[in-house]
Amino acid sequence: MESTTAKAALKPAARRSALLGAMFLMATSAIGPGFITQTTAFTVQLGAAFAFAILVSILVDIAIQTNVWRIIGVSGLRAQELGNKVLPGVGWFLAGLVFLGGIVFNIGNIGGTGLGTNAMLGADAKIGGAVSAVVAILIFISKRAGVALDRIVVILGALMILMTLYVAIVSAPPLGEALKNTIMPEKVDFLVITTLIGGTIGGYITYAGAHRMLDTGVTGVENVKQIAQSSIAGILVTCVMRILLFLAILGVVAGGVTLTGSNLAASAFQAAAGDIGMRVFGVILWAASITSVIGAAYTSVSFVTKSTTTERTRNLITVGFIAFCAVAYLLIGQAPQQLLIFAGAFNGLILPVGFGVLLWVAWRRRDLMQGYVYPKSLLIIGVVAWLLTLFLGYSSVISLGKLWA
Repeated sequence: MESTTAKAALKPAARRSALLGAMFLMATSAIGPGFITQTTAFTVQLGAAFAFAILVSILVDIAIQTNVWRIIGVSGLRAQELGNKVLPGVGWFLAGLVFLGGIVFNIGNIGGTGLGTNAMLGADAKIGGAVSAVVAILIFISKRAGVALDRIVVILGALMILMTLYVAIVSAPPLGEALKNTIMPEKVDFLVITTLIGGTIGGYITYAGAHRMLDTGVTGVENVKQIAQSSIAGILVTCVMRILLFLAILGVVAGGVTLTGSNLAASAFQAAAGDIGMRVFGVILWAASITSVIGAAYTSVSFVTKSTTTERTRNLITVGFIAFCAVAYLLIGQAPQQLLIFAGAFNGLILPVGFGVLLWVAWRRRDLMQGYVYPKSLLIIGVVAWLLTLFLGYSSVISLGKLWA
Protein backbone atom coordinates (compact mmCIF):
# COMPACT_ATOMS: atom_id res chain seq x y z
CA MET A 1 0.00 0.00 0.00
CA GLU A 2 3.05 2.24 0.25
CA SER A 3 4.23 3.90 -2.93
CA THR A 4 7.38 2.78 -4.72
CA THR A 5 9.36 5.55 -3.04
CA ALA A 6 8.03 4.56 0.36
CA LYS A 7 9.08 0.97 -0.25
CA ALA A 8 12.67 1.95 -0.66
CA ALA A 9 12.45 4.20 2.41
CA LEU A 10 11.11 1.49 4.73
CA LYS A 11 13.40 1.05 7.72
CA PRO A 12 14.35 -2.51 8.81
CA ALA A 13 11.88 -2.50 11.74
CA ALA A 14 9.05 -1.19 9.56
CA ARG A 15 9.91 -3.71 6.86
CA ARG A 16 9.81 -6.61 9.36
CA SER A 17 6.43 -5.39 10.61
CA ALA A 18 5.05 -5.16 7.08
CA LEU A 19 6.40 -8.61 6.22
CA LEU A 20 4.73 -10.04 9.33
CA GLY A 21 1.54 -8.38 8.12
CA ALA A 22 1.95 -10.08 4.73
CA MET A 23 2.26 -13.49 6.43
CA PHE A 24 -0.86 -12.94 8.51
CA LEU A 25 -2.77 -11.44 5.56
CA MET A 26 -2.22 -14.71 3.68
CA ALA A 27 -3.19 -16.78 6.73
CA THR A 28 -6.28 -14.80 7.75
CA SER A 29 -7.51 -14.56 4.15
CA ALA A 30 -7.52 -18.37 4.06
CA ILE A 31 -9.42 -18.55 7.37
CA GLY A 32 -12.74 -16.93 6.55
CA PRO A 33 -16.36 -17.69 7.52
CA GLY A 34 -16.56 -20.27 4.72
CA PHE A 35 -13.57 -22.17 6.08
CA ILE A 36 -15.06 -22.26 9.58
CA THR A 37 -18.36 -23.59 8.19
CA GLN A 38 -16.60 -26.18 5.99
CA THR A 39 -14.40 -27.45 8.82
CA THR A 40 -17.37 -27.93 11.13
CA ALA A 41 -19.52 -29.70 8.52
CA PHE A 42 -16.71 -32.01 7.40
CA THR A 43 -15.68 -32.86 10.98
CA VAL A 44 -19.28 -33.81 11.76
CA GLN A 45 -19.34 -35.89 8.56
CA LEU A 46 -15.96 -37.64 8.83
CA GLY A 47 -14.97 -37.32 12.49
CA ALA A 48 -11.27 -37.92 13.16
CA ALA A 49 -10.77 -39.04 9.54
CA PHE A 50 -11.04 -35.38 8.48
CA ALA A 51 -7.48 -34.99 9.83
CA PHE A 52 -6.18 -36.61 6.63
CA ALA A 53 -7.99 -34.04 4.47
CA ILE A 54 -6.44 -31.25 6.50
CA LEU A 55 -2.97 -32.79 6.07
CA VAL A 56 -3.41 -33.02 2.28
CA SER A 57 -4.69 -29.43 2.07
CA ILE A 58 -1.69 -28.24 4.10
CA LEU A 59 0.77 -30.07 1.82
CA VAL A 60 -0.86 -28.60 -1.29
CA ASP A 61 -0.86 -25.18 0.37
CA ILE A 62 2.88 -25.48 1.01
CA ALA A 63 3.55 -26.55 -2.59
CA ILE A 64 1.57 -23.65 -4.04
CA GLN A 65 2.41 -20.81 -1.65
CA THR A 66 6.17 -21.43 -1.51
CA ASN A 67 6.24 -21.19 -5.31
CA VAL A 68 3.89 -18.19 -5.53
CA TRP A 69 5.81 -16.17 -2.94
CA ARG A 70 9.21 -16.97 -4.46
CA ILE A 71 8.22 -16.26 -8.09
CA ILE A 72 6.38 -13.02 -7.30
CA GLY A 73 8.99 -11.97 -4.74
CA VAL A 74 12.06 -12.56 -6.92
CA SER A 75 10.45 -11.01 -10.03
CA GLY A 76 9.11 -8.03 -8.08
CA LEU A 77 5.96 -8.13 -10.24
CA ARG A 78 2.33 -8.90 -9.40
CA ALA A 79 0.67 -12.02 -10.79
CA GLN A 80 -1.31 -10.15 -13.46
CA GLU A 81 1.79 -8.21 -14.53
CA LEU A 82 3.69 -11.45 -15.01
CA GLY A 83 0.71 -12.87 -16.91
CA ASN A 84 0.64 -9.96 -19.35
CA LYS A 85 4.37 -10.30 -19.96
CA VAL A 86 4.01 -14.02 -20.71
CA LEU A 87 0.99 -13.55 -23.00
CA PRO A 88 -0.67 -10.11 -23.38
CA GLY A 89 -4.20 -10.17 -22.00
CA VAL A 90 -3.79 -13.23 -19.77
CA GLY A 91 -2.97 -11.04 -16.79
CA TRP A 92 -6.10 -8.93 -17.20
CA PHE A 93 -8.21 -12.06 -17.70
CA LEU A 94 -6.84 -13.34 -14.39
CA ALA A 95 -7.46 -9.94 -12.80
CA GLY A 96 -11.09 -9.98 -13.96
CA LEU A 97 -11.69 -13.41 -12.44
CA VAL A 98 -10.10 -12.42 -9.13
CA PHE A 99 -11.98 -9.11 -8.94
CA LEU A 100 -15.42 -10.57 -9.76
CA GLY A 101 -14.91 -13.48 -7.37
CA GLY A 102 -13.65 -11.07 -4.71
CA ILE A 103 -16.81 -8.98 -4.89
CA VAL A 104 -19.14 -11.94 -4.38
CA PHE A 105 -17.10 -13.51 -1.61
CA ASN A 106 -16.70 -10.19 0.15
CA ILE A 107 -20.47 -9.87 0.37
CA GLY A 108 -20.34 -13.22 2.16
CA ASN A 109 -17.43 -12.06 4.34
CA ILE A 110 -19.36 -8.97 5.44
CA GLY A 111 -22.30 -11.27 6.17
CA GLY A 112 -19.92 -13.30 8.34
CA THR A 113 -19.00 -10.21 10.39
CA GLY A 114 -22.71 -9.66 10.96
CA LEU A 115 -23.20 -13.21 12.23
CA GLY A 116 -20.10 -12.80 14.39
CA THR A 117 -21.38 -9.66 16.10
CA ASN A 118 -24.73 -11.36 16.59
CA ALA A 119 -23.13 -14.34 18.37
CA MET A 120 -20.71 -12.10 20.27
CA LEU A 121 -23.03 -9.29 21.37
CA GLY A 122 -26.52 -10.29 20.32
CA ALA A 123 -26.58 -7.37 17.87
CA ASP A 124 -28.64 -7.33 14.68
CA ALA A 125 -26.59 -9.07 11.96
CA LYS A 126 -27.16 -6.35 9.35
CA ILE A 127 -26.10 -3.61 11.75
CA GLY A 128 -23.05 -5.65 12.75
CA GLY A 129 -22.14 -6.17 9.09
CA ALA A 130 -22.52 -2.47 8.29
CA VAL A 131 -20.43 -1.36 11.28
CA SER A 132 -17.75 -3.92 10.43
CA ALA A 133 -17.59 -2.65 6.85
CA VAL A 134 -17.07 0.88 8.22
CA VAL A 135 -14.22 -0.44 10.40
CA ALA A 136 -12.57 -1.96 7.33
CA ILE A 137 -13.03 1.29 5.39
CA LEU A 138 -11.47 3.33 8.20
CA ILE A 139 -8.32 1.20 7.93
CA PHE A 140 -7.88 2.15 4.28
CA ILE A 141 -8.60 5.86 4.72
CA SER A 142 -6.24 6.27 7.67
CA LYS A 143 -3.05 8.24 7.06
CA ARG A 144 -0.92 5.16 7.64
CA ALA A 145 -3.15 2.59 5.96
CA GLY A 146 -0.36 0.07 5.39
CA VAL A 147 0.69 0.06 9.04
CA ALA A 148 -2.96 -0.18 10.18
CA LEU A 149 -3.61 -3.12 7.85
CA ASP A 150 -0.55 -5.03 9.02
CA ARG A 151 -1.26 -4.50 12.72
CA ILE A 152 -4.94 -5.41 12.64
CA VAL A 153 -4.44 -8.68 10.72
CA VAL A 154 -1.63 -9.72 13.07
CA ILE A 155 -3.60 -8.85 16.23
CA LEU A 156 -6.83 -10.49 15.04
CA GLY A 157 -4.96 -13.51 13.69
CA ALA A 158 -3.26 -14.06 17.05
CA LEU A 159 -6.60 -13.54 18.84
CA MET A 160 -8.28 -16.21 16.68
CA ILE A 161 -5.52 -18.70 17.42
CA LEU A 162 -5.58 -18.12 21.20
CA MET A 163 -9.37 -18.32 21.49
CA THR A 164 -9.59 -21.43 19.32
CA LEU A 165 -6.81 -23.00 21.41
CA TYR A 166 -8.93 -22.35 24.53
CA VAL A 167 -11.97 -24.12 23.06
CA ALA A 168 -9.80 -26.96 21.71
CA ILE A 169 -8.46 -27.56 25.24
CA VAL A 170 -11.91 -27.35 26.85
CA SER A 171 -13.50 -29.74 24.33
CA ALA A 172 -10.79 -32.36 25.08
CA PRO A 173 -10.51 -33.96 21.62
CA PRO A 174 -9.16 -37.53 21.19
CA LEU A 175 -5.64 -36.53 20.08
CA GLY A 176 -4.43 -40.11 19.57
CA GLU A 177 -7.32 -40.92 17.25
CA ALA A 178 -6.80 -37.67 15.32
CA LEU A 179 -3.07 -38.37 14.93
CA LYS A 180 -3.70 -41.92 13.75
CA ASN A 181 -6.22 -40.76 11.13
CA THR A 182 -3.81 -38.12 9.88
CA ILE A 183 -1.60 -40.91 8.50
CA MET A 184 -4.04 -43.85 8.27
CA PRO A 185 -7.53 -42.41 7.74
CA GLU A 186 -10.52 -44.64 8.40
CA LYS A 187 -12.27 -42.93 5.50
CA VAL A 188 -11.06 -40.82 2.58
CA ASP A 189 -13.45 -38.45 0.82
CA PHE A 190 -11.77 -36.91 -2.23
CA LEU A 191 -14.62 -34.44 -2.75
CA VAL A 192 -14.07 -33.10 0.77
CA ILE A 193 -10.33 -32.71 0.09
CA THR A 194 -10.82 -30.82 -3.18
CA THR A 195 -13.51 -28.61 -1.64
CA LEU A 196 -11.21 -27.76 1.27
CA ILE A 197 -8.29 -26.97 -1.06
CA GLY A 198 -10.42 -24.78 -3.35
CA GLY A 199 -11.88 -22.90 -0.40
CA THR A 200 -8.59 -22.21 1.38
CA ILE A 201 -6.14 -21.67 -1.50
CA GLY A 202 -8.21 -20.59 -4.50
CA GLY A 203 -9.11 -17.14 -5.79
CA TYR A 204 -7.58 -14.03 -4.28
CA ILE A 205 -6.27 -16.05 -1.28
CA THR A 206 -3.41 -17.45 -3.39
CA TYR A 207 -1.92 -14.00 -3.92
CA ALA A 208 -2.89 -12.03 -0.80
CA GLY A 209 0.37 -12.44 1.11
CA ALA A 210 2.69 -12.35 -1.91
CA HIS A 211 1.18 -9.11 -3.27
CA ARG A 212 1.42 -7.51 0.17
CA MET A 213 5.04 -8.63 0.38
CA LEU A 214 5.86 -6.56 -2.71
CA ASP A 215 4.91 -3.46 -0.71
CA THR A 216 7.51 -4.29 1.92
CA GLY A 217 10.35 -3.98 -0.56
CA VAL A 218 11.53 -7.54 0.18
CA THR A 219 11.98 -8.48 -3.48
CA GLY A 220 14.72 -9.63 -5.83
CA VAL A 221 17.26 -12.45 -5.89
CA GLU A 222 19.13 -11.02 -2.90
CA ASN A 223 16.07 -11.58 -0.67
CA VAL A 224 15.28 -15.18 -1.71
CA LYS A 225 16.03 -16.60 1.74
CA GLN A 226 13.79 -14.09 3.53
CA ILE A 227 11.01 -14.60 0.98
CA ALA A 228 11.14 -18.38 1.49
CA GLN A 229 11.16 -18.08 5.29
CA SER A 230 8.23 -15.65 5.24
CA SER A 231 6.11 -17.91 3.03
CA ILE A 232 6.71 -20.90 5.33
CA ALA A 233 5.93 -18.82 8.43
CA GLY A 234 2.65 -17.65 6.91
CA ILE A 235 1.70 -21.21 6.01
CA LEU A 236 2.48 -22.37 9.56
CA VAL A 237 0.11 -19.74 11.00
CA THR A 238 -2.64 -21.02 8.68
CA CYS A 239 -1.88 -24.63 9.61
CA VAL A 240 -2.07 -23.96 13.35
CA MET A 241 -5.50 -22.33 13.00
CA ARG A 242 -6.81 -25.14 10.77
CA ILE A 243 -5.65 -27.85 13.19
CA LEU A 244 -6.94 -26.08 16.32
CA LEU A 245 -10.38 -25.45 14.82
CA PHE A 246 -10.63 -29.09 13.73
CA LEU A 247 -9.63 -30.32 17.20
CA ALA A 248 -12.11 -27.97 18.90
CA ILE A 249 -14.99 -29.35 16.82
CA LEU A 250 -13.74 -32.95 17.02
CA GLY A 251 -13.74 -32.83 20.82
CA VAL A 252 -17.44 -31.95 20.80
CA VAL A 253 -18.37 -34.52 18.13
CA ALA A 254 -16.34 -37.30 19.79
CA GLY A 255 -18.02 -36.47 23.09
CA GLY A 256 -21.33 -37.64 21.65
CA VAL A 257 -22.94 -34.21 21.16
CA THR A 258 -25.23 -34.08 18.12
CA LEU A 259 -24.84 -30.74 16.40
CA THR A 260 -28.02 -29.36 14.88
CA GLY A 261 -29.36 -26.08 13.59
CA SER A 262 -28.31 -23.70 10.84
CA ASN A 263 -24.99 -22.81 12.51
CA LEU A 264 -23.15 -26.00 13.43
CA ALA A 265 -19.96 -24.18 14.42
CA ALA A 266 -21.78 -21.99 16.94
CA SER A 267 -23.50 -25.07 18.38
CA ALA A 268 -20.13 -26.81 18.74
CA PHE A 269 -18.51 -23.92 20.60
CA GLN A 270 -21.55 -23.57 22.86
CA ALA A 271 -21.51 -27.30 23.60
CA ALA A 272 -17.81 -27.10 24.47
CA ALA A 273 -17.83 -24.02 26.69
CA GLY A 274 -21.42 -22.95 27.30
CA ASP A 275 -22.46 -19.33 26.80
CA ILE A 276 -18.80 -18.25 26.99
CA GLY A 277 -18.13 -20.60 24.10
CA MET A 278 -20.84 -18.88 22.06
CA ARG A 279 -19.26 -15.46 22.72
CA VAL A 280 -15.82 -16.82 21.88
CA PHE A 281 -17.22 -18.22 18.64
CA GLY A 282 -18.64 -14.79 17.86
CA VAL A 283 -15.24 -13.17 18.32
CA ILE A 284 -13.49 -15.82 16.18
CA LEU A 285 -16.09 -15.61 13.40
CA TRP A 286 -15.97 -11.79 13.41
CA ALA A 287 -12.17 -11.74 13.37
CA ALA A 288 -12.03 -14.34 10.59
CA SER A 289 -14.61 -12.41 8.57
CA ILE A 290 -13.24 -8.87 9.00
CA THR A 291 -9.70 -9.98 8.10
CA SER A 292 -11.12 -11.74 5.04
CA VAL A 293 -12.97 -8.53 4.11
CA ILE A 294 -9.66 -6.66 4.33
CA GLY A 295 -7.72 -9.38 2.49
CA ALA A 296 -10.26 -9.75 -0.32
CA ALA A 297 -10.53 -5.98 -0.83
CA TYR A 298 -6.78 -5.35 -0.75
CA THR A 299 -5.89 -8.26 -3.05
CA SER A 300 -8.75 -7.73 -5.53
CA VAL A 301 -7.79 -4.08 -5.97
CA SER A 302 -4.11 -5.03 -6.34
CA PHE A 303 -5.15 -6.97 -9.44
CA VAL A 304 -6.87 -4.04 -11.18
CA THR A 305 -4.20 -1.43 -10.40
CA LYS A 306 -0.54 -1.13 -11.36
CA SER A 307 2.59 -0.99 -9.23
CA THR A 308 2.88 2.67 -10.24
CA THR A 309 -0.64 3.52 -9.01
CA THR A 310 -0.43 5.92 -6.08
CA GLU A 311 -1.27 4.74 -2.59
CA ARG A 312 -4.11 7.25 -2.29
CA THR A 313 -5.74 6.05 -5.51
CA ARG A 314 -5.50 2.40 -4.50
CA ASN A 315 -6.94 3.13 -1.07
CA LEU A 316 -9.88 5.05 -2.55
CA ILE A 317 -10.65 2.19 -4.95
CA THR A 318 -10.42 -0.26 -2.04
CA VAL A 319 -12.83 1.86 0.02
CA GLY A 320 -15.25 1.90 -2.93
CA PHE A 321 -14.90 -1.88 -3.26
CA ILE A 322 -15.79 -2.48 0.40
CA ALA A 323 -18.63 0.07 0.32
CA PHE A 324 -20.16 -1.55 -2.78
CA CYS A 325 -20.03 -5.01 -1.15
CA ALA A 326 -21.53 -3.62 2.08
CA VAL A 327 -24.45 -1.98 0.26
CA ALA A 328 -25.06 -5.20 -1.68
CA TYR A 329 -25.10 -7.16 1.60
CA LEU A 330 -27.56 -4.74 3.21
CA LEU A 331 -29.87 -4.91 0.20
CA ILE A 332 -29.94 -8.68 -0.23
CA GLY A 333 -28.92 -9.88 3.23
CA GLN A 334 -26.28 -12.30 2.00
CA ALA A 335 -24.34 -13.32 -1.06
CA PRO A 336 -26.89 -15.09 -3.33
CA GLN A 337 -26.29 -18.85 -3.44
CA GLN A 338 -25.98 -19.00 -7.23
CA LEU A 339 -23.47 -16.16 -7.25
CA LEU A 340 -21.44 -17.95 -4.58
CA ILE A 341 -21.41 -21.06 -6.75
CA PHE A 342 -20.26 -18.97 -9.71
CA ALA A 343 -17.58 -17.32 -7.57
CA GLY A 344 -16.47 -20.72 -6.31
CA ALA A 345 -16.16 -21.88 -9.91
CA PHE A 346 -14.13 -18.76 -10.70
CA ASN A 347 -11.80 -19.73 -7.84
CA GLY A 348 -11.40 -23.16 -9.39
CA LEU A 349 -10.45 -21.54 -12.71
CA ILE A 350 -8.17 -18.88 -11.23
CA LEU A 351 -5.87 -21.39 -9.54
CA PRO A 352 -4.69 -23.40 -12.59
CA VAL A 353 -4.54 -20.32 -14.86
CA GLY A 354 -2.67 -18.04 -12.47
CA PHE A 355 -0.45 -20.70 -10.93
CA GLY A 356 0.33 -22.14 -14.37
CA VAL A 357 1.52 -18.74 -15.58
CA LEU A 358 3.78 -18.35 -12.54
CA LEU A 359 5.31 -21.81 -13.01
CA TRP A 360 5.98 -20.99 -16.68
CA VAL A 361 7.80 -17.84 -15.60
CA ALA A 362 9.93 -19.86 -13.16
CA TRP A 363 10.70 -22.50 -15.80
CA ARG A 364 11.14 -20.52 -19.02
CA ARG A 365 11.36 -16.79 -18.28
CA ARG A 366 14.57 -16.26 -16.37
CA ASP A 367 14.61 -12.73 -17.80
CA LEU A 368 11.57 -11.94 -15.62
CA MET A 369 13.25 -13.62 -12.64
CA GLN A 370 16.31 -11.33 -12.75
CA GLY A 371 18.46 -14.23 -13.95
CA TYR A 372 17.60 -16.37 -10.92
CA VAL A 373 18.07 -20.12 -11.40
CA TYR A 374 14.85 -21.58 -10.00
CA PRO A 375 15.23 -24.73 -7.83
CA LYS A 376 14.14 -27.80 -9.82
CA SER A 377 12.80 -29.54 -6.71
CA LEU A 378 10.49 -26.62 -5.96
CA LEU A 379 9.36 -26.51 -9.59
CA ILE A 380 8.56 -30.24 -9.61
CA ILE A 381 6.54 -29.92 -6.40
CA GLY A 382 4.72 -26.96 -7.96
CA VAL A 383 3.89 -28.90 -11.14
CA VAL A 384 2.43 -31.78 -9.12
CA ALA A 385 0.24 -29.32 -7.21
CA TRP A 386 -0.70 -27.60 -10.50
CA LEU A 387 -1.94 -30.92 -11.92
CA LEU A 388 -4.28 -31.15 -8.94
CA THR A 389 -5.51 -27.60 -9.61
CA LEU A 390 -6.38 -28.72 -13.16
CA PHE A 391 -8.74 -31.28 -11.63
CA LEU A 392 -10.21 -28.55 -9.43
CA GLY A 393 -10.65 -26.38 -12.52
CA TYR A 394 -12.37 -29.22 -14.38
CA SER A 395 -14.71 -29.74 -11.42
CA SER A 396 -15.48 -26.01 -11.47
CA VAL A 397 -16.40 -26.09 -15.16
CA ILE A 398 -18.70 -29.06 -14.52
CA SER A 399 -20.39 -27.22 -11.64
CA LEU A 400 -20.88 -24.18 -13.87
CA GLY A 401 -22.43 -26.39 -16.53
CA LYS A 402 -24.89 -27.87 -14.03
CA LEU A 403 -25.80 -24.42 -12.73
CA TRP A 404 -26.34 -23.12 -16.26
CA ALA A 405 -28.55 -26.11 -17.05
